[in-house]
Amino acid sequence: MEKVIILNIAIQSITRKELLNSLYDGVLITPNVDHLVKLQHDKDFYDVYQKAEWVICDSKILYILSKLLKHSLPEAIPGSSFFTSYYMYHKDDPDCRIFLLGAKEGVAVKAMEGINEKVGRQIVVGAHSPSFGFERNEQECMDIIDIVNKSGANVLLVGVGAPKQEKWIMKYRDKMPNVKLFMALGATIDFEAGTLKRAPLLWQKIGMEWLYRCLKEPKRLFKRYFVDDMQFFFYFMKQLMGIYKNPFSK
Repeated sequence: MEKVIILNIAIQSITRKELLNSLYDGVLITPNVDHLVKLQHDKDFYDVYQKAEWVICDSKILYILSKLLKHSLPEAIPGSSFFTSYYMYHKDDPDCRIFLLGAKEGVAVKAMEGINEKVGRQIVVGAHSPSFGFERNEQECMDIIDIVNKSGANVLLVGVGAPKQEKWIMKYRDKMPNVKLFMALGATIDFEAGTLKRAPLLWQKIGMEWLYRCLKEPKRLFKRYFVDDMQFFFYFMKQLMGIYKNPFSK
């Protein structure tokens, strides 16, 4: 499969339809501008990206900027809307059994109930909202793994924020042998539960969904979007000039 290199990450050049037809196992992660900034400083996060089977463009901004490169991405596939496409694509597939891990207490269960009602069957077989900082508690992680394994799920969506969710999946994936597909999809569980609203379609189409979210949650997102993530454009300009260097290349 053709890939598009943006900074130090190879993003697969694939459409939503092609992804739906192909996605049956492996780890799916969805880079955006924030990820790419973190990937300049976080070696562990970078290593996770190297091991993931599916690296799919989540960001309209990355899609637009890719047109400045020799090879461009065919489209952006936001993880939140893709997950809806995924479970509707598999709504009549009894071999698709999903577990939701993430969000605040009760939100994952609410999302599960809404999805199952929409699909018309129990496609989501379990849901769990971990405690804050769960990834540092080995016993809680083992308990979560036991819950997932006992659920019978073969698809696990983890939505606890990057890079936590990606690192957790890669650390524990081998302890869940029945799970064939892992998805690291951020706020998707909140979107499905209706506790967090996606931007209006126009904002999404013009690549400004990030600004809409920032206006809704300024205390949490202002620094990320207007301070930290601005570094991306400096790095990308260096790539266009041919002077960008991967900080983790040997």
